[in-house]
Amino acid sequence: MLCSMTRADAAQRITNLREQIHHHDYLYYVEARPEVSDAEYDALMRDLRELEASFPDLVTADSPTQRIAGTPTDIFKPVEHHAAMLSLDNATSPDDLREFEARIGRALPGATFSYVCEPKIDGLGVALLYEQGRFVRGATRGDGRTGEDITPNLRTIRSIPQVLRRGALATAAVLEVRGEVFMPRAEFAKLNRALEEAGTPTFANPRNAAAGAVRQKDPAVTARRPLDMFLYHVSRADGHAFASHWDTLDALRVAGFKTNPRAERCQTLDAVVACCERLERDRDALGYDADGVVVKVDALEHQRRLGSTTHHPRWAIAFKFAARQATTMIETIEVNVGKTGALTPTAKLSPVELAGVTIRNVSLHNEDEIRRKDIRVGDTVLIERAGDVIPYVIQVVLAKRPADTQPFTFPSQCPACGGVAFRPTGEAYWRCTNSACPAQLKERLRHFGSRRAMDIEHLGDSTIEQLVDTGRVKDFADLYTLTGAEIGALDRFAEKSAENLVRAIGASRERGLARLLNALGIRLVGERVAQLLATRYGSLDAIAAASESELGEVHGIGEEIARSIVAFFKDPTNQRVIERLRAVGLVTDAPVAPAGPKPLAGKTIVLTGSLPTLSREAARELIERSGGRVVSSVSRKTDYVVVGEAAGSKADDARRMGVTMLDEAGLLALVRS
Repeated sequence: MLCSMTRADAAQRITNLREQIHHHDYLYYVEARPEVSDAEYDALMRDLRELEASFPDLVTADSPTQRIAGTPTDIFKPVEHHAAMLSLDNATSPDDLREFEARIGRALPGATFSYVCEPKIDGLGVALLYEQGRFVRGATRGDGRTGEDITPNLRTIRSIPQVLRRGALATAAVLEVRGEVFMPRAEFAKLNRALEEAGTPTFANPRNAAAGAVRQKDPAVTARRPLDMFLYHVSRADGHAFASHWDTLDALRVAGFKTNPRAERCQTLDAVVACCERLERDRDALGYDADGVVVKVDALEHQRRLGSTTHHPRWAIAFKFAARQATTMIETIEVNVGKTGALTPTAKLSPVELAGVTIRNVSLHNEDEIRRKDIRVGDTVLIERAGDVIPYVIQVVLAKRPADTQPFTFPSQCPACGGVAFRPTGEAYWRCTNSACPAQLKERLRHFGSRRAMDIEHLGDSTIEQLVDTGRVKDFADLYTLTGAEIGALDRFAEKSAENLVRAIGASRERGLARLLNALGIRLVGERVAQLLATRYGSLDAIAAASESELGEVHGIGEEIARSIVAFFKDPTNQRVIERLRAVGLVTDAPVAPAGPKPLAGKTIVLTGSLPTLSREAARELIERSGGRVVSSVSRKTDYVVVGEAAGSKADDARRMGVTMLDEAGLLALVRS
């Protein structure tokens, strides 16, 4: 059908699809009331991608397909704001608010003021620029006058419209609006759990997470972070004027922007005080971090006449919520081992009530944090709940420090297994390198048996729990000595299912060196690095004997990965586990990449879809053994995209960018050339 479609027909169809998708994005991400199913939405996007791939000259920056189309960058360009993004003066009590009204009353004698109150979200302020209703640029606040261009990253936030819907603002030749990017609390908690499971440092609070996300060099990383945005100000709208701030909020909503539903118009200062007290009381139910209320004079003519200082507007003030703090004593400091071996210090506190919650433990994060704040057992500390959620130590109350306290010494041995703990250069966390550490064993076994590692079918979470808890499995090698009778003795295991698991474990002996390296859970060694090591060295013994400098010479393996590999193979417990794995028959070698010419040397290749005879892993290995490099996304620097059945959007990207596309036969011909 696409082949017979004229360019004019395609342009009309593309316009219709974009309008539908923008409409459904607004309903889902702004109004939270979707009209279509995910499958119906995906079908619209699929049709649009196919049309744009066939008519690449019709692709525009504001198309829904381009939300994550930005390329990684090493620098953010400076942006000068149309009007300065100033800070706010603060109020901490109703009396401060009354003084604010008295001050503006003295500046405008005889004027009667009404106000708008909005929650002061603890996020990242940004400015969005639209031309003829289309989003063209987004920038950080920066120093208030000059920010940084983060347009590709902001395009990934679904609540930011690419094209304005209707109303006065949609017709402005130039429109600049301001708002706050933030991360909802529930999404922040999910993100931190995922980071913890991956063995990477977590964020201290949602604001840090949001700020880090919008300043990523790669927009694809931003897109994976659950960001949202509320708009609160129109700083420029060519050809349009409004009477009040409340009118501008209404115009923002009509145009398709997301504004805060808790914004409130107050006719008197007493109503303002009541609103602030109400929001402070409700702060835990907001779903996002708010540290106060922004109170603004409603009439825009009053705002204009009141003006600004070099620091803050005279027509607005931030009523700050009371800090939620308490003092308590550190009874002891324990170091716990995470699932990936990271050692995390936790302070055990004398129980204390804080914002309706009894706090007994608080994370001290890492060795550097303890040293920076000089936290010791026996200290009295001031604690606060970051975002009213996560407790943390603000500072030690030195005046109450006992004379006999000693600086805390971080352990150089794992507290769970006694194995060697080491701190990689340039990192904040100590780590246990023992693959048989009981604190890590269950999670390591899950990874060991996963599909992309040893692919042991029937080895589920419940089975792993029982095998470790009953002492039947103390390291990876123990899996291969299990009998059907031992497995059958576990709960909910019939004779047939026990035999199936024994058979699956046995079959995994032949998975090969690359999969075994991935399965061992060596920190920073995933599927790709494991394949590089297997191809370069050919055996587990050769990898174990390699020095940091030798490993670092392998393309794709830097100094940090090399240090991690050497530390793993130096650990005596790991050495014993590897010997046992070899003894129970696991394949620990692989063909070494042949010497001589490499037909794909220097070539960057993307794989998409299912190939007729080669698995994804086999195709990757073939390319890398021929000198090529496999990457995950298409860019204009990509040399080839190998396309199989049911290819995804990467094929569309290749057509749009003019990258050479190959089928399996074409890849094999290149390798043989």
